[in-house]
Amino acid sequence: MTQLERWKRYRWQLIAGEAFDPAMQMALDEVLTRRVGAGERPPTLRFWEWTAPAVVIGRFQSLRNEVDFAEAERYGITVVRRITGGGAMLTEPGKVITYSIYAPPELVAGMSFQESYAFLDRWVVEALRALGVEAWYQPINDIACARGKIGGAAQARRHGAVLHHTTMAYDIEPEKVPRVIRIGREKLSDKGVRSAAKRVAPLRQQTDLPREVIQEHLIRTFAERHGLEEGMLLPEEIEEARELVRTKFGTWEWTAILP
Repeated sequence: MTQLERWKRYRWQLIAGEAFDPAMQMALDEVLTRRVGAGERPPTLRFWEWTAPAVVIGRFQSLRNEVDFAEAERYGITVVRRITGGGAMLTEPGKVITYSIYAPPELVAGMSFQESYAFLDRWVVEALRALGVEAWYQPINDIACARGKIGGAAQARRHGAVLHHTTMAYDIEPEKVPRVIRIGREKLSDKGVRSAAKRVAPLRQQTDLPREVIQEHLIRTFAERHGLEEGMLLPEEIEEARELVRTKFGTWEWTAILP
């Protein structure tokens, strides 16, 4: 079976448009992963919209090692923890492009994690190149260009499904990243995986296209290659996510699970 045939086995659904706060975004990822794994919704591509800036840290990172709380507070940036591994990232409304893929495990069956990262983001690299951005996949989980890192992916395989999500910088101030994320500084704890020091290269430095145009092109590219039907979040999915914010993702206990 070719890689294209793997995608074509499924009827993909698109969720895009509605904005949520950072903790709600974390909760929606878990809810939709569970529902795809349980067969309660089809394999899904979701593009996120943020209502507030955030530092999003990986599941296995130490909070103190990753975040400069004084700087985050100065910029009005909240801190949330996701369910996937990987490093910390800075997100801001209208300044990043974030998407998640929720898929059956069979989509990446027989692939290593590194192979699956390249496979699941290949359509994005192709779409960016079609817009004149000289992008490529950089092992193990980055989309890069000659100027540096455009975006990074993270992944989890649980609840009977694969969750793969990627955030790409569109108009983030590169100098702000090391101010709020403690990249390259001394460790304050012996716990957790550290974020790698990489130069951020926002798409806005490489194209004059508006963020919305780039995102629409990404959606169109996915649809042309793999098929895509319009979808929406169900009311019960939103309610389930809100409950997870209350009990998990919006709590200090979860955010500081690795202090």
